[in-house]
Amino acid sequence: MENSKVVKAAILIIGDEILSGRTEDANLSYMAQWLGQLGIQVAEVRIVADHEDSIVDAINALRHAYDYVLTTGGIGPTHDDITSDAVAKAFNVPIDYHPKALEILQAHYEEGEFNAARKRMARIPQGGVLIDNPISVAPGFEIENVFVMAGIPMINRAMLESIRHRLVGGAPVRSRVVAAHLAEGAVAERLGNIQLRYGRVSIGSYPYYRSSHFGTTFVLRSAEQDDLAAAFDDVVAMIGDLGGDPIFDELKVKPVK
Repeated sequence: MENSKVVKAAILIIGDEILSGRTEDANLSYMAQWLGQLGIQVAEVRIVADHEDSIVDAINALRHAYDYVLTTGGIGPTHDDITSDAVAKAFNVPIDYHPKALEILQAHYEEGEFNAARKRMARIPQGGVLIDNPISVAPGFEIENVFVMAGIPMINRAMLESIRHRLVGGAPVRSRVVAAHLAEGAVAERLGNIQLRYGRVSIGSYPYYRSSHFGTTFVLRSAEQDDLAAAFDDVVAMIGDLGGDPIFDELKVKPVK
């Protein structure tokens, strides 16, 4: 569903393993692009440790600031999987075993395998609506505008598809990309003036060094298609005025910052 409203989301990545560098986050880029296709702009990303107060503080700050909050990590069977408890604390609601979640998990495991640790994955804050997990069955949950999902990429992506129908997007954000063998310092003043003229367009500049050339890739993004087209034309004109040749195939020049 699409409307003209600007809809914004935050992504909250939870886990000591991400902060320590032992595990590289593999969800953020995919989630941001997936949400963008729905007309939902990712406006903030936070990474917090497996620490209850840190999670609570982040949830409460983000859920009041944005239309949606999507979390990843911390809903497994081990002692450090505390996201569900932290979300319950953030909403000031009790947490207990969800009958449907228990039923799903019990049916999944062989007799004798559904131990106390696995049973923990059925604990859902009061008022939480289950998010289907077709990969490993342990559900995530939605409570108000917060969607709590697994951190394992394959499961995370499956859960995203499970909530697609629950998210209402706004005006879709489009992007235009052009590059030129011009250094950032050479374009900075002109580019800044273009940005001032088009306040509803996000204009990013990303330097590169390829084939003995310094250059810059320009990425323009906006939900306002007329402004986006006009700003893009101005950037292309700027490149020509400064003696550069616009490169429209973004695969030829990758930004490095």
